Amino acid sequence: MIITFCGHADFFGAQEYEEKMLNLLGNIAEDMPAEMYLGGYGGFDNFAYNCCRKYQVSHPNVSLLYITPYMTIEYQQKRLEECRKRYDGIIYPEIEKTPLRYAILQRNRWMVEKADYVICAVAHSFGGAYKTYRYAKRKGKPIYNIMEKDF
Repeated sequence: MIITFCGHADFFGAQEYEEKMLNLLGNIAEDMPAEMYLGGYGGFDNFAYNCCRKYQVSHPNVSLLYITPYMTIEYQQKRLEECRKRYDGIIYPEIEKTPLRYAILQRNRWMVEKADYVICAVAHSFGGAYKTYRYAKRKGKPIYNIMEKDF
């Protein structure tokens, strides 16, 4: 099972959202092996990582995977070494031909396509998180928005 996440960069994870996220992870993954696909940028991505790490403590059959949007040498030197320490693995999706300015959008779409479930924090109808949310809806993915909004 693959669970992926998307949310606003300016998201602030209050305690109520952490409880929702941990309950969702428990209800979706139960005790099955699961891969958590994480983006690693901004407030919601950090929040999702921290929640997944907490969940993983009591569910060792869960893997936290960083899905990188870039493979440039500069990016690898700056970012991927840190990610190797935090995550159980790093995946680079098949988006080599995508211009750098669209790499995150394409990476997010790839994550949605691979996912069995999408957990998000989308509060408004603009920005990259909203675009990813809409893409997941078009793909018919089960979506759980901890912000309790439906667009």
